[in-house]
Amino acid sequence: MPRAKWAVAALTVVLLSTGIAVLQRTEGARPTAVTTDDALPSRALGLSGHRRLVRELEQSGEHTPGTGARSPRTAPGPLREVSGPLRAARPLRLRIPSLGVDVPLNGDREEIAWDTGGPAPGAAGTAVVTVEGLRLGKLRRGRTIEIPRADSRTAVFTVVRISPGRSSGHEGPPGRAQLRLVGGETAVLARLTGQRRTR
Repeated sequence: MPRAKWAVAALTVVLLSTGIAVLQRTEGARPTAVTTDDALPSRALGLSGHRRLVRELEQSGEHTPGTGARSPRTAPGPLREVSGPLRAARPLRLRIPSLGVDVPLNGDREEIAWDTGGPAPGAAGTAVVTVEGLRLGKLRRGRTIEIPRADSRTAVFTVVRISPGRSSGHEGPPGRAQLRLVGGETAVLARLTGQRRTR
């Protein structure tokens, strides 16, 4: 009898030890399984969700760590078509994305200036901007020119003509909003085709 009791006690201890070990392994595996399942897509892409989002924003130019982040107020809004001229507002900058140009108007550089005696860019009529020193001859029809303005709107023009000389030829009806860039021996005529609001 003592030997039978000893055998039962030993078997009970073994079973309890095995059960405890199984429970510990099962409990310890739960967080690992969740973490692994959750991490699979991120590991496959090589980045966590947050780091992936930051990388996408950096590549799109919307965010740069430190001082390069854009303020929501200065981020450009979506481009909208226009059905007519905009109200007159003082132009602030000249941007020609295809030429990599982004300069202030009527700033320290006198060779890049808006003719204040004529219409404002985006308003009815043909606004004239002198752009000495820029390679206007490299512009092509269909390219865009942007003029951020003091009313928090950016007037977007599409190039319709590149002409040799200081004149861009026939400029259409006076009620149409147009932009003429004059530089060196090249003149560019562009029509207002859209506007975007600065947030």
